[in-house]
Amino acid sequence: MPTETPPPNSSADELIWVKNHLESTDAEQQEFGRVRVRLLHQMRRPLPLTELELAATKNVYLRSFQTGTDDAGLLQVNNRSFQWHPDQSGWDLTRLETHTHAIDFDPSMLLIHEGSDEEIDGFCWTKIHPRSGVNPELGEIYVIAADPATHGTGLGRALTVGGLKLLTARGLRVAMLYVEQENEPAIALYKRLGFTVHHMESAYRLAVSSA
Repeated sequence: MPTETPPPNSSADELIWVKNHLESTDAEQQEFGRVRVRLLHQMRRPLPLTELELAATKNVYLRSFQTGTDDAGLLQVNNRSFQWHPDQSGWDLTRLETHTHAIDFDPSMLLIHEGSDEEIDGFCWTKIHPRSGVNPELGEIYVIAADPATHGTGLGRALTVGGLKLLTARGLRVAMLYVEQENEPAIALYKRLGFTVHHMESAYRLAVSSA
């Protein structure tokens, strides 16, 4: 996530991130002429999943991402799923390759699901964050996407559970993810899977004067 410390002489287009959003944060930022444009929940849960949580999830086959071979299919699902998202929408091959060609990218941490037509219709991208300060080592559900055509099939939950199982297998004991406050269906899913809000992070932009 971007730093919460604003750069000097910030322009109206630059976002100022606050890492621990409180009830007073909006008013404090308004004093600097800033308006809130995003509010994210960071949600966490302990690992592993319970037997009941696993039993309530349909079994699907997930495989590791294949760099090059899966690029087009992943981009299609990503862009269909995140048309509304400020960070994740409109990805192209160049944007994807900045991640998948990075030295720390591990294709086995990016799980792919294929539909009955053998086309990619969902993925769950996970990451591991080392222990830092008061935070333990964290396993992150970094990006999760299910094609809108799969709505109501349980694929979103299955992808999430697949990612959590992978993180557990890698030795993680705490999982986390970020979700936009207005994404109520996703928040409801994560709550059903035992996630709770750990803290909130907010983004602000300088208000544009009408004068």
